[in-house]
Order: sequence, then C-alpha cells, then structure tokens
Amino acid sequence: MARWDQIFSLPVQNPTLPEFSSTHLVWSKVEGYRDNIDRLALIPFARVDDFVKGESSNQDCPTSFHVEARRRKPKEKKYKPKVDGILEYILYWCSFGPDDNRKGGSVRPSRSTYVPKKNNAGRPNSKRGCRCHFIVKRLIAEPTVALIIYNSDKHVDEKGLPCHGPQDKKAAGTRAMFAPYISEDLRLRVSSLLYVGVSVETIMQRHNESVEKQGGPSNRDDLLTHRYVRRLERSIRRSTYELDEDDHVSISMWVESHQSHVFFFDADPFSLGIQTEWQLQQMIRFGNCGLLASDSRFGTNKLKYPIHSLVVFDSENKAIPVAWVIAPRFSSEDAYRWMRALCNRVHAKDPSWKVAGFIVDDPFADVITIRDVFQCPVLFSFWRARHAWHKNIFKKCPDTEMRVKISRELGQVVDKICRRQGTATLFECFVEDFVDNPEFLEYFRAVWSPKIGAWTNALQSHPLASQETCAAMELYHFQLKCRLLNERDSEVYQRADWLVDKLGTKVHSYFWLDEYSGKDKFARYWKEEWASGLTSFRKALSIRNSDVVISGMSAKITDECDDGNEVHVVWNPGSQFGVCSCSWAEKGYICKHMIKLTQVCLGNRAARQSASLRQYYQTLSDLLRCPPHDSLFRDYAVSLAVSVEKQINALCDLQKSDANEDTVQKEIADMGPSNGKSHDESDLVDKQVGLVEVAGSEMENIDPSPCLTKAVAEDVTDTYESQRPPILYQYRRMKKDKNFERDAKRSKIWAPEQGSV
Repeated sequence: MARWDQIFSLPVQNPTLPEFSSTHLVWSKVEGYRDNIDRLALIPFARVDDFVKGESSNQDCPTSFHVEARRRKPKEKKYKPKVDGILEYILYWCSFGPDDNRKGGSVRPSRSTYVPKKNNAGRPNSKRGCRCHFIVKRLIAEPTVALIIYNSDKHVDEKGLPCHGPQDKKAAGTRAMFAPYISEDLRLRVSSLLYVGVSVETIMQRHNESVEKQGGPSNRDDLLTHRYVRRLERSIRRSTYELDEDDHVSISMWVESHQSHVFFFDADPFSLGIQTEWQLQQMIRFGNCGLLASDSRFGTNKLKYPIHSLVVFDSENKAIPVAWVIAPRFSSEDAYRWMRALCNRVHAKDPSWKVAGFIVDDPFADVITIRDVFQCPVLFSFWRARHAWHKNIFKKCPDTEMRVKISRELGQVVDKICRRQGTATLFECFVEDFVDNPEFLEYFRAVWSPKIGAWTNALQSHPLASQETCAAMELYHFQLKCRLLNERDSEVYQRADWLVDKLGTKVHSYFWLDEYSGKDKFARYWKEEWASGLTSFRKALSIRNSDVVISGMSAKITDECDDGNEVHVVWNPGSQFGVCSCSWAEKGYICKHMIKLTQVCLGNRAARQSASLRQYYQTLSDLLRCPPHDSLFRDYAVSLAVSVEKQINALCDLQKSDANEDTVQKEIADMGPSNGKSHDESDLVDKQVGLVEVAGSEMENIDPSPCLTKAVAEDVTDTYESQRPPILYQYRRMKKDKNFERDAKRSKIWAPEQGSV
C-alpha cells in the first residue's frame, strides 16, 4: 500500500507543448514488484499520444513506437474500487524491436515458425532487437490520469549496444539510420494531394526533385517510396462513405473508427463535432490570444444537416477551419455541450489557452453560453446579411441605377441603426420607398422582415467585427461552397455519412494545402476549386492610391492583372454597401475595389467612419466619462486608448523613426512615439476625452482589429489590479509641466502592454 500511496502523491505533469518527451518530465523512482525500482511519472491520459509522438522524435535516435500489447476492460462492466485496479494496460515498444532480424539475432519463440514475406516497403530489416519500451496504465482509481513506467529508455539491443540511429555505425547507409516510418506531416501532405486529385507519378516526381536538389536523403521523409504512395492511393480509391444503408448506423460506424477526429458525438438528438489533429494544432497556434469566429448554418438549403464552422485567422488573416459541428438544430443546451467538449480538448493540450474574442454571424446565437464557456467578449459580424442582400440585388435588379439606390438606402439604414439613431422601423420605410422594384421587395419581405428585429438588436447590442474579418469570412464561405457542394449526384447531399466523410477527407485536404508552402508546384492548384489566394482586404493593399479616381457618387479604379489593366466602376464610394462592376462583387461579396475605395475615402476624410471604429471611439468616450470617483475605469480607459494606438501602429507599419524620440523615451519611462499631427495637444491635456483622438489619429484609414472594440471593457476589472499602469499619475505630472505642450508635439503618451484582449 505504501507503493500506491507514493504513486498517488506524485504530481500530474502536463507540459504546455503540442508534443513532449521524457526529457520534459520529472521522473520519480518508486519501489516496484520483485524488489525492482520503477521509473514513474503521471500525465493526463488524454495526452498519451502526445508523449508517444514526442518520444518518437528523439534527435539522438529517431524512431517510432508501436503498441506491442494491450489489455482493456469492457466499458459496460462494473469494477470494484481497488487501489491498484487497472482499467487499461498498454505496452509501447520501439518499432526496431523487440525481435532482431539481423544475422545472429534472436526472435521470440512465438515468431520462430513464422515464414516472413517480402520486406514491406520502407521497412527492410527494421527489427533490430531494440529493448526500449514503456508501459502506460490507466487506473480505476484515477481514470483521467496515465501512469507511465519507463525503465528501459535506452535504444540498445540485448548486448547493450546501439542498434539503430546515428550512433549505430552498422546502420549507416540503411533505413535504420532514421525512423522506420515517414513523419505524420509527410503522410498528411501525400494523402491531401491524393484526395484533391494529384497523381502518384506527379507526387513522386516533385519529391525526388526536392531530394536531389538538397544533395541526397538526409532524413526519413526523403526515403519515401513509390510503392507506399501507390498503396495509399489505392486505399483512398477503394474507400467508401456508405458503411451501411442506414445513415445513422453508418455515422456511428465512422465515429467508432475515427475516434481521434471526433470531439463530441450524440446519437439522440444527433450532433457530431469533427476536429482533426491538425485542426487542433491550428486552434492552439492561432486561437490563443486571438479571435475565434463562427460560420453558422452553412448548407441549410441543400444538405441534410447544416454545418457550423469554427475558424481562426492565420498570419495573413485568412480563415482556417478548426472544427465542424453537424446537427439538425443548434439549441442552447446542445451548444453548451459541444462548446464545453471542444474547450476541454484544447485545454487538455494547452491549459493556458484562452481566446481573445468570439465572433458570431447569427443574431440568435447563444451569447451567454459562449461567454460562459470561452470566457471572452462576443462580437457580431454583419457579413452574412450584407452578402445575401447584395447577391439578390444583382440577381433581381437588372438596372444598375436601381441597384445603386437600393444599396445606398440599405447602407444608410444600417448606419443609423449602428449609431443608435433608429430602430427596425427604418426598414419599413425602406420597403415603402422602393415599391417600384417588387421582385426584390418580395424577397426582402418574405426572408428578412420576420427576423429583422433580431438583426437590429444584434447590431446595437454587440460590437461589430472589422471589415478585414468580414472579408476573411466571405472567402472561407466561398471556398467551402466550391469544395463541398460540387457533386454531380445531388442525392448524396441528403446523407450525413457522405458529408462527414468529405469534410474529413477532401475538404480538410484543401484547407491543409492552403497552408502548405509547396502547393504552387502542382498545376492542379491553379484551378478555381483549389485556389485560395489572399482576402479582398489584403488584395486591396496592393492597389495604389493613384489608381483611384473619385468623381461624385462613383469612382474608377484601375486594377493591374495578367491580361492588362482593367478599370472597374464603384458606386456609393466609402460605404460597405457599395456597388462594383467586378465579378466578385456580383456574387455578393465585398471586393478589393470597394475596400480600397473605403480606405482612400477615410484617409481623405471624405466618408464617415466605419461602424466598428465608431463603436470603438464611443466606448472609450463612455469609459472616460465615468464618475470622478471611479478612477479605476478612467485610468484603464486612458491607458487602453493609448496602448491600442501602439498596437495599431505596429500592425499598419505606421511607425516613423525620429531622432528626438529616443531622448523623449528616456525621459518618460515606458512611453512610446506619437504623431498627434492633426490635433491640438493643449486641448488634449485639458480634456480627458481628447485622449481618444490621440489613440485614433492613425486609425482613420483602417478598421481596428475586432478585439479592440468596446468588448474589451467587459473583462477589465478581472485583470486590472495586477496590471494597473501609473498613467494617471504621469498624466497629471506632465500637465503641470510648462514644457509639456512643446514635448507633446514630438511624442505620444502610451501605456505598457496590457496583454492581448
């Protein structure tokens, strides 16, 4: 009993790494059976696979571990609460052992009568008698914890000599120098290329070219064989999504065979959450201190069950799907369960993971549940309604002048609602003004009138996401539509097993290859169904200001392309409800020409501020106008305003080097450069509200990041006490300084980093 008391007193170690090895753990020595001393450690059972992968990536002796033996008690059986009761026993052994197929090597008696076939591709002489192995035990007393017993941690044979890897001189020139299998990254790359239609010969040709360019094989992935790729292609070609005639039975069979891809499943009522290992890694990488957005109810009119996508944004602000939820309905209770399951899965790998903001595109979304699970502000994206309106305006209004009028009126209505200068009754006035266009009004009354009140409340009660985020969501929606709804037989859309299989194979492969740097080597990537490219917001940055000519209520934009320069006309300049003549705008999306025109208009102060930027200003002003006794919020609002300015300047590369700024920074501790070029600094000193304009002096040309809107104020009190800057004291001290006005022209006031919000 003393042994188990000592074991249960050990801490459960959970390194904050995607994969970890024995070097990242602190091992304890506990007396075992037969007077042996066991080398033990406790980790979460959900992270056993991460430990196996990390231990396989040993730099001194790369290898892979396979399950040599497994014992598992049935789930239905009830067990006595024994201290040493084992729920599951797994023996992991190095793939270069335990048998030794080398000349003179020993083979287990159970294998002595076995007549070996031809060597498998990629594994000739792979059994070399390696004794490295470890045991994983899942105890009945602590089913969420894994007990690892790792006594034989050296990759040596029975004689104690290195039997594979760089330390084994006899392994030089053979595959035993490297790990016996290709890496998971290469396997995923090859399977993704096969799923999207790239031939085996093309894959091997590109692979061999890259190996020759580097001067020969240098790792296990360079030893990829044609036979392995052919076998993988054959297994993909022979696979089928219809595992059973009954759709629900087929789904259950798929879930049973793809446990690593499922984070939530409920048969009654049906609800399935899909997330691959790669998607989990992207969620941890880009979602931590970043934004998480939802594309809700995709395929409602075509698919048997709609898809709810959760996406994060990469370094180029392109949307990457990190989870798909398939369900006939999205009630509050069901949403809480799958959101909690997803959050628990992420925290199992990275306990410090925390999202900065959650963007919803549905006014009926359960905001309370999202805030409860993810502990973050919730923002609202209007892209879905704007896309549907513009798509039907182009479809139902053949006259360009009428399109411009309707779009302008809708833009003004939405703008007034965001300013809280109107209610849903403005849409009733809009319907009365355009009775001359019955086709579009009939669509608007039938589809939007019953739910326009909910959209109005969402616009007024939640901070808005930026235009760049909306452009990224539109591109993701278009890509998912092209890559999923392209079947010739439309009857398959009514089967859920087809949907699950295609999301986990082809669609997942497309999005994985979007992040693959060598994708341009394959001609198939040039096709429209695979094309990803940049978002409209990023494409707009490549258009020069000199190519934009504004004339009255329209503008002409010259766009450089491969076929020469194209001139596009944009009506309603400076508005997100502009009308452009390009093909992307005709599909209902915000094109790069409209975004570029908005940026130019904001830079020339010829247009109103965007809704998200205006809400940002309004929120900071509200915080600054707190009662005098509430100095907590006032201090934080001032520091937040100037801290945000520093972040935005860094993102937009608006920093200007000035020789005098270094001197000012030394004199004023933790304070950075400033412009303040269009404001009167003396007024900024006398009026606290004016500090908002300091923070926004360089923001006139862009939309701030969505996480920098008024949602940041919701969780201020939780983090302020430990990070409160002395900004109010510095502000009062410099106000008394007679030379402050002179110095303020050369510097800005900023606060130390408050962390990502």
